[in-house]
Amino acid sequence: MATETDTRHEQQGGVPAEAGPPEIETIGEGLETEELILNLGPQHPSTHGVLRLVLKLNGEMVVDCVPVVGYLHRGLEKIFEWRTYQQGPRYADQADYVSAMLNEHAYCGAAEAIAGVEVPRRAEFLRVIVDELSRSASHCIWLGTYGLDVGATTPFLWCMRDREYILDILEEICGSRMNHNYYRPGGLLYDFPQGVLGKIERFLDGWEKSIDRDYREILEGNEIFLERTVGIGVIPKEVAVQYGLTGPMARGSGVDWDLRRDRPYSIYPELKTLKPVVFSEGDAFARYQVRVNEMKLSIALIREAIDKLPAGPVRSRQGHVWKCPRGEAYYTVEGAKGEVGFYMISSGGSNPDPFRAKMRGPSFMNLQILPWLLKGRLIADLVAILGSIDIVLGDVDR
Repeated sequence: MATETDTRHEQQGGVPAEAGPPEIETIGEGLETEELILNLGPQHPSTHGVLRLVLKLNGEMVVDCVPVVGYLHRGLEKIFEWRTYQQGPRYADQADYVSAMLNEHAYCGAAEAIAGVEVPRRAEFLRVIVDELSRSASHCIWLGTYGLDVGATTPFLWCMRDREYILDILEEICGSRMNHNYYRPGGLLYDFPQGVLGKIERFLDGWEKSIDRDYREILEGNEIFLERTVGIGVIPKEVAVQYGLTGPMARGSGVDWDLRRDRPYSIYPELKTLKPVVFSEGDAFARYQVRVNEMKLSIALIREAIDKLPAGPVRSRQGHVWKCPRGEAYYTVEGAKGEVGFYMISSGGSNPDPFRAKMRGPSFMNLQILPWLLKGRLIADLVAILGSIDIVLGDVDR
């Protein structure tokens, strides 16, 4: 299948790296055209969440695109200033709510960096396990909904089936399926319940086979899926860097950058199976390939973390009301969609909450390239291109 895919890339090509978006063609001399303004969203069934795109069209060609965001703004960063450090992770969940553990990790990491708190080793290994499970759940929901975007229904059912298993495991660990509230500055709320590690290993054994047997076989053998993704929405490597893209968006354009390796945190540097997934084609199909292969990478990382899991506490000793000394820090983790970061300021003293907690959401940063991507494209390609970015509007608006 890999050979056929390479051939498809050669046949359909896409946008040359040095060319940028294709020029908009006129329909012929002597014919007058009138540009059409089309509002796509925020309730259009084909768009991802409450996003509005103001499109300027010339026939079926997109001349310009203005994303309008803010419909889901809840003032999360202001809420952080009025919640203690122990309460903060609960609200970090609500940004990218389909990969909530990763948001909690970034929040707690910033507080720990200011306070100089050392997290117990067992807690660090457990953090890696829940992080990778959360990343996998995010990729599952992306792949399933992306299949719906381009006309494939069955992968959605399989992806939701496997995501349910992951959410069941997370619920058993922390008591909640989505807004987990499991992280705490200095470690985790509590240890894994008895029997959960065995359940995780059994799930991974079956899911690893399902990725190739179900996901890849039905999509990569589907002519329509290939037509709508190969050579579509090409982002050259240098353009990805200029727009500040991170995560699968960048790695799908040949940018070999993964925070787990290049800005190491937790115990990721100790995991030998950490080999970032990079594809150079830069199109929607390459971004699909990155995310599917990252599912397998997460499986390998979880297995290694379980094999090396040490005994000991899962939380450092803290006072009943946890306070940070005066200081500031920026802490980042490799989220499911890219760099998740918290810039946190503590005023010290008796304040049990941060003075400021600014969150960097990867969905917001990655969305900014959409007008560049859509200019000169057919409106029929819009949903396939937008879906390949993998945005969550809670992460965009916050």
